[in-house]
Amino acid sequence: MNKVHNVGIIGGGVSGVVVALQLAELGVDNILIEQKKNVVSGPPFCHLHAGGNLYPDISDEQCRFLMKQSIEMARLFPHSIDERPTLISVPKTEKYQVENIEDRLDMLVDYYKELIEEDASNAVLGAPEDYYKIYSKKDLDALVTQPTVERPTTADEWMTNAAKLIDYSQLKMPVLLVQEYGWNLFRLGAQAQLALENTDKCTLKLNTKVEHVKDVRNKGLGYNWELHTNHTIYKVNYLVNASGYNTGKFDEALELDVKCLIEFKAAYVSKWQPIPGLIPEMIFHGKRGTSHGMAQLTPYCDDYYQIHGMTEDITLFKNGLVESIDGAQPEFDEDINRKLNYGWDKDEVETRTEKSIDYIAQFVPSFKSATVGGPPMFGAQQIPGSDISLRVGEVCFPTQYYARSEIIKASSALTVANQIIDNIQEEKVISSIPKKINSNSFLDSVSKEEIDTLAAEFAEVRGYPKQLSRLVIERK
Repeated sequence: MNKVHNVGIIGGGVSGVVVALQLAELGVDNILIEQKKNVVSGPPFCHLHAGGNLYPDISDEQCRFLMKQSIEMARLFPHSIDERPTLISVPKTEKYQVENIEDRLDMLVDYYKELIEEDASNAVLGAPEDYYKIYSKKDLDALVTQPTVERPTTADEWMTNAAKLIDYSQLKMPVLLVQEYGWNLFRLGAQAQLALENTDKCTLKLNTKVEHVKDVRNKGLGYNWELHTNHTIYKVNYLVNASGYNTGKFDEALELDVKCLIEFKAAYVSKWQPIPGLIPEMIFHGKRGTSHGMAQLTPYCDDYYQIHGMTEDITLFKNGLVESIDGAQPEFDEDINRKLNYGWDKDEVETRTEKSIDYIAQFVPSFKSATVGGPPMFGAQQIPGSDISLRVGEVCFPTQYYARSEIIKASSALTVANQIIDNIQEEKVISSIPKKINSNSFLDSVSKEEIDTLAAEFAEVRGYPKQLSRLVIERK
């Protein structure tokens, strides 16, 4: 290959595709290399995280960052956003105080108002005054007497359906309903891939593995990096390492001393008997890593539900969190590597899914009748540095013409992309870059029908029910 690309991106996860799309929007030639057969096939995500409401221990600053970043990503990928609310609750066994959560929500409402004042298009979470609503035990007692609503449209209707199912005698009062939306990874991936295929500014290479990166910055060749793949060699001037939990492998090859954590996690797919009406996502807070870590029930179409339980028996794993020691790349043990590379044993799928069902059933008793609905949704993510509580993504530039994407949550992808674009301009890789914009014409050109079709294909080819590719609340 004689062509020299301005930017080469290793990894077609959320970060890689957003960098590629934003560069293409600015007219910057780039090549995106992904070793799997389609993009965004890494760690699962199901939540927009517009406010950090799943993380009572993180700072207010991180919560504000997550809200801003989530709104930006929701504007880029509207057809992947599931506009249903989330129930936030604290079991009586836990230390967390509901009033502290209320204080944070008040702070977030004020910040949301500021974002809307800056740009009215930021009002993607509805009106600020509707961002959350508080329900006392008296309120819940009244709601359970109301009829179930098949397709709720108000906060009270959503909470009516939920109150009929949860054992709220176990929960501290009040409970809260928050406009914390769902986020469908299959739909985001489909929209991104279709958009990338629609631009001649990005060369998308799927089923292509980068086996070696060669530093030729001082060779006078007219380019800075050679990406040696299983097919050919690609020449690029600027390199973006967006390869997720494997990022350290390329750092090591370049003899860079970059430290990080990587963590393996899984969520479980269940099928529940039809219930009369839609329910919100449900969060039951608990201390991460203990036997009573947070429980999370996420609704999908046609009675499918995804489950997280932040215990080592369910979502977390023994030896699932590892750090850099002798090099830049942390290493998982044999069991986790086998899951990542070859999949799961059937017995473990059933055992862990059944444990996750039982875990939810302590708060939603009738969920005990749920069954295994498909394989786990699993993957590994990197966490820059050594702070396991960090939830806001970062990027670093450990050497010239090289960016290392370090996103933790998918919502950070656009922020990181913009920081990388700034660095590309500072490095004078190209003559000039127009002012960055938080929109993308290539994404906007993709139709809902195209996304529906490809997202279903993505789900099925990965072994999941195609219903997981649809939104609970269809967009108008």
